[in-house]
Amino acid sequence: MDSSQSAAAGGNGILISQTNDTAASAAGADDSMQKLNQVSNSIQKTLGLIHQLYLTVSTFNAAFQMPLLQRINGLVVELDNMVKLAEKCNIQVPMEVVNLIDDGKNPDEFTRDVINSCIAKNQITKGKTDALKNLRKHHLEELEQNFPDEVETFRESRAASAAELKRLQQAQSVLPNGDVRVKAEH
Repeated sequence: MDSSQSAAAGGNGILISQTNDTAASAAGADDSMQKLNQVSNSIQKTLGLIHQLYLTVSTFNAAFQMPLLQRINGLVVELDNMVKLAEKCNIQVPMEVVNLIDDGKNPDEFTRDVINSCIAKNQITKGKTDALKNLRKHHLEELEQNFPDEVETFRESRAASAAELKRLQQAQSVLPNGDVRVKAEH
């Protein structure tokens, strides 16, 4: 596996600290990717050493004792190197993913299940929100039929409150240098 493949394979778990400076963010991302690539390369090297060790042990005789010891020592050194490199990476893996891997399952199943769960919860929440909006609308219609003056006063009060809230939000979005933060509308 070359470095571009190992970067693509492990890039999903990178956590990059957020800063206001985009150049620092890009440098942090490159640094994180480089650290992740080093860990990935160390893992590949360790797997190769384990395979060599397996071959040596499976065909062991007295003549292979020295190469066996050298390969064991090489494996220990590479495992130590891997631990040191991994300490520099800020990657968090959910225990559920580790358990799935231990059970011999694909970790993509975990991702799929989490996304499906989020979608289901989102649909439930959207249904509740829509039901509450419909209930509010129905109540306002009923109140307007029975108490039109009070409903008009309520709507004016709400409009004034919304205008004041918008004014406060705009005042908070002014930067110290006089510029205004612009929030992209969706």
